[in-house]
Amino acid sequence: MDHNGNTLASLKRGQKGIIESVDASDPLIQRLMVLGLVEGAEIELAGAALGGDPMEFRLFGCGISLRQEQARHFTVTLSDRGD
Repeated sequence: MDHNGNTLASLKRGQKGIIESVDASDPLIQRLMVLGLVEGAEIELAGAALGGDPMEFRLFGCGISLRQEQARHFTVTLSDRGD
């Protein structure tokens, strides 16, 4: 699944990425896609709990928390877009 080495799990705090591809083989990941975690969406890592799990992301102005295991299903291209 990891085409370029970057998944949501590899983002650093404050770093943004564009979702490039999704491994939707897990039904839970398909449910996350309904929330907007789809190809082309820009997402930012807002923070993470101690130990890195769960991770909190900003997507379309809302917060969403994912476990690292889930975040690894989303391949991203790093974004340099400024808001």
